[in-house]
Amino acid sequence: MTMTTSRVWITGAGGLLGSYLLKTAPQFALGWQVVGLRRAELDLTDFSAVRARFRADQPAAILHCAAIAHPPVCQRDPELARKVNIEVTRCLAELAADLPLFFCSSDLVFDGQRGNYTETDAPNPLSVYAETKVAAEQIVLANPRHTVLRLSLNFGRSPTGNRGFNELLRADLAAGKNFSLFTDEFRCPTAAPVTARAMWELLRQRAAGRFHLCGADRLSRLEIANLLLPHWPALPGKIQPDSVKNYQGPPRPPDCSMNCAKVQRLLSFPLPGMAAALAQHSQEVA
Repeated sequence: MTMTTSRVWITGAGGLLGSYLLKTAPQFALGWQVVGLRRAELDLTDFSAVRARFRADQPAAILHCAAIAHPPVCQRDPELARKVNIEVTRCLAELAADLPLFFCSSDLVFDGQRGNYTETDAPNPLSVYAETKVAAEQIVLANPRHTVLRLSLNFGRSPTGNRGFNELLRADLAAGKNFSLFTDEFRCPTAAPVTARAMWELLRQRAAGRFHLCGADRLSRLEIANLLLPHWPALPGKIQPDSVKNYQGPPRPPDCSMNCAKVQRLLSFPLPGMAAALAQHSQEVA
């Protein structure tokens, strides 16, 4: 890949992470022509249209962020989830057979029974969403040029205002909702601009294989909210602690924390915990 002339596709450019890849490109993707693909511009499930656009653009790399990423939506419509999350990925992987392809997966591929997962730990998906991510990972990693990035929760400001977990939480609090958050369900959140910067660095290195990329801290749902609440002091809604043991619904993995030692060795900066990420990117949640 000749970096001075390369065109890079970003799918899901209208979502949270895709939009930050576009925002950070002037700083971290110098010399690359970045093409953001949004749903209104190209329906990725129209495979003939995708192939035609690929032939026209001739991208040198693809950062594949597009997905149905809300687990309840996938649970309600498994067929659509499989088409978008698996078959779209299959189409892109085939087109990019000779190119770097970065696929955004999830920490939810694990059953959460022990946490601190490494890349060699076996996934055990508990939801349709997680099942689609595991299946897509297998398609991507069949090609040694390609890359799977397992991500956790990312905060930031999405173009539509409803893609980041912080945006959803803020909207509920602004509407005056009172609800419970678990003290015993754990993730490793970070800021979307941090994830975007890491992706650009990994692409520049042509890092291939499977990597865990998330925040440095293992935090409960309640701890995550408590870090965000000082940024929204005037919102009327209230939060109280609860246990995932009281949850009535589809299975939820209690501890999806991930170990990022492998990817950290490749990055020029330390992956921050959520408090540090908020200190650096507080404007993304105000």
